[in-house]
Amino acid sequence: MHDLSFFRANLDAIARRLAGRGFTLNVEEIRELDQRRRAAVTETETLKAQRNAASGEISNLRKQGVDTAAEQQKVREIGGRVAALDGQVKELDEQFREMLAGIPNVPHETVPAGSTPEDNVEVRRWGQPRPFDFEPKAHWDLGPELGILDFERAAKITGARFAVYWDMGAKLERALINFMLDVHTREHGYTEVLPPFMINSASLFGTGQLPKFADDLFKCERYDFWLAPTAEVPVTNLFRDETLDADRLPVKLCAYTPCFRSEAGSYGKDVRGIIRQHQFQKVELVKFTRPEQSYDELEKLTADAEDILKRLELPFRTVALCTGDLGFSSAKTYDIEVWLPGLNGYKEISSCSNFEAFQARRASIRCKSARGRSEFAHTLNGSGLAVGRTWLAIVENYQQKDGSVVVPAALRPYLNAEVLAKRDT
Repeated sequence: MHDLSFFRANLDAIARRLAGRGFTLNVEEIRELDQRRRAAVTETETLKAQRNAASGEISNLRKQGVDTAAEQQKVREIGGRVAALDGQVKELDEQFREMLAGIPNVPHETVPAGSTPEDNVEVRRWGQPRPFDFEPKAHWDLGPELGILDFERAAKITGARFAVYWDMGAKLERALINFMLDVHTREHGYTEVLPPFMINSASLFGTGQLPKFADDLFKCERYDFWLAPTAEVPVTNLFRDETLDADRLPVKLCAYTPCFRSEAGSYGKDVRGIIRQHQFQKVELVKFTRPEQSYDELEKLTADAEDILKRLELPFRTVALCTGDLGFSSAKTYDIEVWLPGLNGYKEISSCSNFEAFQARRASIRCKSARGRSEFAHTLNGSGLAVGRTWLAIVENYQQKDGSVVVPAALRPYLNAEVLAKRDT
């Protein structure tokens, strides 16, 4: 959400910056709405001054024994008009808030200009894709052949875009969750939380999924409950309507949750395997910071997510998203993309974003310093990492000619195994 006063005062500049991300701001509509509001406020103030003056005159006339019935009727008429104008201002303010709720965040000045993912800018690369002396398989073939991934039974239970993990496949998923949480809490300084996996509409509005992206979510019938699309939503809303101690920021939290997404509009895209599922697991990193420290913290958060891939020895690259590829609430985002031999290319495994005060203003998350200064906090988050995509990256990058998969050294203490071999299901 944007600051209303700043928005009105900088309308043209904001419109130009939003145009860079492909959003057309209806400047004339906003100005017309603002003019109507200003006119109503001005008239209200004038009428209130007239009412006060008339009330004073009535008091004087009464002291003189003069009949004031006519004057009192005029005051009542003024009061009725003031009430109507107050209602009009309230209605216009609500229209402004609804309009602002549908306007995306303004890109930070360091975000590269562009309109498509092809305009994203690579900022660094780590590791080299492994050279294979055989034709590597994609995980959607390798997993079922190993007996650790089952799409047919998942479709029978639920439908398309779900998976069943068997035996070492399930254990690998659980090992990755524990490994990520351990690294982030023990070495990166995050506090682990386990939030509800169902959330209300107010939480989704706070982080920016509602009202614009309702079609991407799963709603529970008869209740104001939604299935969480990411731990970003419940964890960010832990502090909704609260004021944090600015001198104790940043607050760094991490959480494991299953995530549920309808993937509306993505049909035909990444439909094979577990790249794009309706249900998947994720470890999320969330930060609450002072405004002046948020971009330094974005770099640190991104490095924390990258560290997981380094420990697993999975090649990756990090790209800065261009203005046209930013998410609705983000002011700046880095995508971390892992190398997948099955696709012969890089695929996003984490998005690390700074939302500045956009989410905090929607969710009313403030911070207050010892000097008493209160302002909206900045919020950040990023996957640390998407567990399913890490799972498939390991299976594809560590596959052997005989169809087995070597377990990365960092995960062996969690799995008590060095190799994933074929099993019957």
